Amino acid sequence: MTTWKQHKQELMKNPKFKAAYDELEPEYRLANDLIKARLGKKMTQTEVAEKAGVSRVVVARLESGTTNPTVETVSKVASVFGKELKLVGSN
Repeated sequence: MTTWKQHKQELMKNPKFKAAYDELEPEYRLANDLIKARLGKKMTQTEVAEKAGVSRVVVARLESGTTNPTVETVSKVASVFGKELKLVGSN
């Protein structure tokens, strides 16, 4: 049986797949960081949402990595974990 890591390595050999993956990487990194922060604080999505002043659905969508959130929304959620959103350029 192939693991996800092995499967991903094989997929990354395809230039079209790699380009699409690289384009979405920031969204998935954000989602991963939010999940780690929430679990590290032993909080539920509902608890995070209440403290951030957003709905649980908003938190769930952020964690799915399939949404296009506003900077304001990400900042609100990040502040729950004592984090500040910083945008850095690739240049």
